[in-house]
Amino acid sequence: MISIFPEELATPKLHGYLLGAIGPRPIAFASTIDADGNPNLSPFSFFNVFSANPPILIFSPARRVRNNTTKHTLENALATKEVVINIVNYDIVQQMSLSSTEYGEGVNEFKKAGLTMLKSDSVKPFRVAESPVQFECKVTKVEALGEDGGAGNLIFSEVVKIHIHKAVLDENGSIDQHKIDQVARMGGNWYSRANLGMFEVPKPLSSLGIGIDQIPERIRLSNILTGNDLGMLGNVDEIPSKEEVADFVASQIEIRTILSGGEREQIELKAQEYLENNDVLSAWKVLLAH
Repeated sequence: MISIFPEELATPKLHGYLLGAIGPRPIAFASTIDADGNPNLSPFSFFNVFSANPPILIFSPARRVRNNTTKHTLENALATKEVVINIVNYDIVQQMSLSSTEYGEGVNEFKKAGLTMLKSDSVKPFRVAESPVQFECKVTKVEALGEDGGAGNLIFSEVVKIHIHKAVLDENGSIDQHKIDQVARMGGNWYSRANLGMFEVPKPLSSLGIGIDQIPERIRLSNILTGNDLGMLGNVDEIPSKEEVADFVASQIEIRTILSGGEREQIELKAQEYLENNDVLSAWKVLLAH
């Protein structure tokens, strides 16, 4: 066993130990708006429920370690005092991950992640329509835990309205823990699927992913590809060129056979197979070849 004083470690190393040891952590998929009404959407795994009466959820957007700046979610919560906390299930985990890309101020992560903005009833931030449970909240307090990079900021969020999809309820009207199919954060690239166990989601690119909104419509509106599939396709910094696609097709007999059949469904199923194996560029090339 090694024994360590926190002050002996660089913050990134300490951060890694904390996240690797304390998990799985639930994810607050936080929707806010800025003072001008621009939407923002970002996930935070420093999150939990702390009271039922009153109903209080707390999440913590930490100051960035690399440059000690604050995140748009924190700035918006301070400015508007409202937030919607959306619960993440497996069906939207890739889109949630894509939204964590640090797009510039004013960029709408709902559009980049291909998620649907749903008007709230009691607060101004939008809900994520695809989320199984959505909590409209008023921000009652923000408590800064420090002023250096890595310091958390506790956002106390009082629930004023709850929205639950009927599909996740059991016959008694309670939330069925298998049907809700939640995911939680662990260390590194790892997540936990509550009813099946661990899986890996590569971190978004350090460069900006193109986003689902930049995927060609014929691919984006597929009846085969899921939101998770589109989330993976949107997390590339550029689409393969015509030359790259042509070289790929020329080297793959199986792909040429599928393309010769001319059935879009078979092409998309093959792309989905590549995505299941985390081969995103090959998936793109198959889809662009038709």
